[in-house]
Amino acid sequence: MDNNIKIRNKRVSFEFFLIEKFTAGIVLTGTEIKSIRHGKASLADSYCYFDGGELFVRNMHIAEYNYGTYNNHLAKRDRKLLLNKRELKKLFRQVKEKSMTIVPVLLFINGKGLAKLEISLAKGKHYYDKRDTLKEKDAKRDIERQLKM
Repeated sequence: MDNNIKIRNKRVSFEFFLIEKFTAGIVLTGTEIKSIRHGKASLADSYCYFDGGELFVRNMHIAEYNYGTYNNHLAKRDRKLLLNKRELKKLFRQVKEKSMTIVPVLLFINGKGLAKLEISLAKGKHYYDKRDTLKEKDAKRDIERQLKM
């Protein structure tokens, strides 16, 4: 079994300041976990929201399983996230009081073969913050080029 599946959301660190990270389980169907094990998932444009005291992830794309039959899953359905009650309350309070958002950062398979989603409490960046991030990235790249020469 191949447990080195790590699907990242690359845009999230550019768009948001990541405050605190949590690891959540995901409620999946059989064909969804098979697609994830083949690396056929994307976290682009996905986000988390509360509905009835439970946390869900929306717009997480998991491609349909090639060998799935009539019981294949929908690619972009909402999926429930599994966290402790204490963590859910903390996240809910932060989102309501401080106008933060919850974004998925990493989808991976743990040692037991279960799919986990690393989510982060995040605050949006302004345009000038994004420019600073790009400047830092370019500076690091220039330094690495000079060290290789």
